[in-house]
Amino acid sequence: MGISATFGSRGRWAYAALVIAIIALAGFAEWEMGRVLICKCGYVKLWHGVAASSENSQHLADWYTFSHVIHGFALYGILALVASRFRRRGVDCSIGLRLAIATFAESAWEVFENTPFIINRYRAVTISLDYFGDSVVNSTADIAFMALGFWLAMRLPVWATLALTAVMEVAVGYWIRDNLTLNIIMLLYPFPAILRWQQGG
Repeated sequence: MGISATFGSRGRWAYAALVIAIIALAGFAEWEMGRVLICKCGYVKLWHGVAASSENSQHLADWYTFSHVIHGFALYGILALVASRFRRRGVDCSIGLRLAIATFAESAWEVFENTPFIINRYRAVTISLDYFGDSVVNSTADIAFMALGFWLAMRLPVWATLALTAVMEVAVGYWIRDNLTLNIIMLLYPFPAILRWQQGG
């Protein structure tokens, strides 16, 4: 019998511990890189709704939190496809293993995102002029929200996941003139016209 496709009683706790350990390791790595533990303002808010401010990406949740939920949707979908290919070869990848892999991938991105290379890239080509990196609290919360997205994608039908993605992208794009799609475009191949629109032009 292969690895169970569901969380077994023992496997559930083992994978939960692994996921927590990965998140903690990412937070420790960012702390060692010089990231602040919490916002320099001295407190932690559940929600910070002003995107163009120095407190963005410093608290538990903000407008970019929705992007991390979508990361969870995407990672679940990608890993489900990979798991189906392994299953045809007689290897059954458990959902716990897939969540651990997704958490590792998101954690790796969070650490990379908080390097001077990415921070300076954001400041140079996007509207994130006040971005100086995430706080450790915000970054680890981002990973947790990815896990939430992963769990939702596991529970919801595909059409609902796609609908939620569209709603979040449109809503966030409307409110702050930025979202996951625009963030990726501007990070990889910035368009001056998009930047002008984001700046209110």
